[in-house]
Amino acid sequence: MTHTTLGSTGIPVGDVTLGTSALGEGTAPGSAEEAAAVAAAVDLLTGPFPLIDTSNNYGNGRSEAVLGLALAEVGPALATARIATKVDRDGRTGAFDRDRVMRSYEESLTRLGVDRVEILHLHDPYSITFEQAAEPGGALEGMRELRETGAVDVIGIAAGPIALMTRYVETGLFDVVLSHNRFTLVDRSAEALFAEARRRGMGVFNAAPFGAGILAKGSASRPSYGYNDASPELMAWIARAEQVCADHGVPLAAAALHFSLRSELVDSTIVGIASSRRLVQLRELRDTEIPDALWPDLDALGPAPSPLPERDAEESRPLL
Repeated sequence: MTHTTLGSTGIPVGDVTLGTSALGEGTAPGSAEEAAAVAAAVDLLTGPFPLIDTSNNYGNGRSEAVLGLALAEVGPALATARIATKVDRDGRTGAFDRDRVMRSYEESLTRLGVDRVEILHLHDPYSITFEQAAEPGGALEGMRELRETGAVDVIGIAAGPIALMTRYVETGLFDVVLSHNRFTLVDRSAEALFAEARRRGMGVFNAAPFGAGILAKGSASRPSYGYNDASPELMAWIARAEQVCADHGVPLAAAALHFSLRSELVDSTIVGIASSRRLVQLRELRDTEIPDALWPDLDALGPAPSPLPERDAEESRPLL
């Protein structure tokens, strides 16, 4: 495991962070399915990856609840991973002001069974405009207050659309940026955002290096990238990339992961994990040796067809 520092925050992170958007999803309290999810969460908490990423709204709170049960089982002293979470809009009303930020954070702490977290993100602020977030009593006021009072150490902005993300980064308020599906083998649209964050000394999380699955499963999988339909042209490009990887004896999934791991713009890459089996697979991909010659051969394919329509409308799916 390669460790690094999250921008200029001084907070250590691993080059891989475990995402938990699907952990515990659809499970009922006290069920066998919940027990299986808790067992997986125990493995996440006691494994080699030092940070786990969750959110108030993942699985309608079930991700945090399962992590809280696992943390209680393991005990904070034996957990090798810390937990970062995110504040989310009110699922019923869409409210996302200062007061909702405070309530969301308290809900998360209660589920997790902890007093505080180091890293807290403002997550998917699509139910409000940027101007509403920035006005007095808005979400930014709540985030600033949580950091200034010491309730958290650093605050981040976590979302997808680059134009929207850029506006939040340019406020100078945030310590960390987290974007998903936009810095991968087939999509480099977050590159300028990450470079600007770097210039400002911000930490950078890159989430969903597999494009929500297609770069892990390959061209034979369902034609979907980042929860959108993938064009035949994109699928053909991915098939060519698969062949290049095969020529070098490397799985496409390993190349997709290491594309992010090797970037100087990225501090930590977030990969969604919901089972112990997936955790083992992630470790294998992380430990795969990638020949240097692979990268120029992939570059020789040229840019991939644009996979993801950029928009500032609400995105209904969570980060992975």
